[in-house]
Amino acid sequence: MAIIGSIIKGVIQLKDTLTPESNPVENQKLVLKSLLETAKDTAFGSHYNFSAILQSENIAKAYADTIPYFDYNKINDEWWYRLHENETDITWPGNPDYFALSSGTTGNSSKRIPVTKEMIESIRNAGIEQVFALNNFDLPSDFFEKEIMMLGSSTDLIEKEDHMEGEISGISASNIPFWFRGYYKPGIEISKIDDWDERIQRIAENAKNWDIGALSGIPSWLELMLKKVIDHHNANDIHDVWPNLQVYTSGGVAFEPYEKSFNALTKKPITVIDTYLASEGFIAFQARPETSAMQLVTDNGIYFEFVPFKAEYILEDGSITADAPSITLADVKQDEEYVLIISTVSGAWRYLIGDTIKFTDVERAEIKITGRTKFFLNTVGSQLSVNKMNDALLHIEEAFGMKIPEFTICAKQYDGDFYHSWYLGTENTDKDAQKIAEAIDSYLKDANKNYKVARSKALKGVKVNLIKPELFYDWNAENKKKGGQVKMERVMNEDKFATWESFIKTKS
Repeated sequence: MAIIGSIIKGVIQLKDTLTPESNPVENQKLVLKSLLETAKDTAFGSHYNFSAILQSENIAKAYADTIPYFDYNKINDEWWYRLHENETDITWPGNPDYFALSSGTTGNSSKRIPVTKEMIESIRNAGIEQVFALNNFDLPSDFFEKEIMMLGSSTDLIEKEDHMEGEISGISASNIPFWFRGYYKPGIEISKIDDWDERIQRIAENAKNWDIGALSGIPSWLELMLKKVIDHHNANDIHDVWPNLQVYTSGGVAFEPYEKSFNALTKKPITVIDTYLASEGFIAFQARPETSAMQLVTDNGIYFEFVPFKAEYILEDGSITADAPSITLADVKQDEEYVLIISTVSGAWRYLIGDTIKFTDVERAEIKITGRTKFFLNTVGSQLSVNKMNDALLHIEEAFGMKIPEFTICAKQYDGDFYHSWYLGTENTDKDAQKIAEAIDSYLKDANKNYKVARSKALKGVKVNLIKPELFYDWNAENKKKGGQVKMERVMNEDKFATWESFIKTKS
């Protein structure tokens, strides 16, 4: 009998019973007020007169009317650069203990995003909230005695003057509570290895020493790790190595494109739980099994605003227009897409995180990530979001009996005419690319009226190239790095796409 597991599960159930129902809208009012109170005497708070905003009858409206939108480049150029010049109290009291390095999905140069001690606490608290939400998933008691494989970036952080730098998953893993370290795998020593291939090799070598019950990580890199473990032990699937594996907490990108290829590596059903941890904070997590949507963490140091996701508000570089309207959680509508704006305990203010979301349940504040503002393909008026691209490829997987875990797309000119040029990462490279192109085109015409209009005008058609998924990982390794928080660009401009196509030619 799993005695310890039964005790842990009992504590989780008791906590769930005793915790009162939360009101997300009221939570957000308190979070905004707390953020403004804490930062009112910083350089940023003084410049924008937070004290006056706090005296307003409608704090949320006064805040939105006073503070402009910031993306990373704008807030870094105007404010955060001073943190690297030994100044303190700039956008948040004191100076951050960490900076999260993030090249995101669109560039080589790393962003350096402040991570304060309050943000570390916020991430930890959100993680604990997610653990307590496991009560809703009816997991057996012995699950709570199993180990957890957290596949993130290296925890061997870079020491810079008075702070440390690394990817957010590495920063988070280096700050796990002492009581959790016995459950955490691959453990402190292996997780410090910076070289991805070496770290995965060590995980494979030690895999049978661990009783893994749960996995956590970005799907593409996690799949590569699982394949390495399976191959190293000459196993048929991952359950031959980790028979008690029951849960996978996904994050970073939509899981649906990876579902078929992930399931091919397993023998037993896996409970997939989505999470939304970004370099800027722990945004949301799936709190119940009835839906794959995630619940915004509304009471934990992040204030959310939402800009309607419309073409007239989105600039070519993925930023938004200065006059784009924002609304609070109190006014969002179900199934409408929004650009996510956050303000945080790390001193990000009205910050464009770059993601688009839609609400699936307004009362519960549950969302799904629908794409990236930079991956909004509107070169010839098609207004195609990543969400629609994913839907099209799920349709292709079903219709052609194939798995497509990776893809990228560009609106490219051929002899003066625009085509949507797709590269699909699949092991099924023997399929008919022309028929797949026709099927994508047909699906998108039915699913997206703007795409259909574009196809009757400037957009002449679809071209498809089928390549091995490994080429996407090789591209990331050459242009950024392997593993961690690295994600593939879903949409490229023509210049970047030309570099991509040259890279592919060298590999063929």
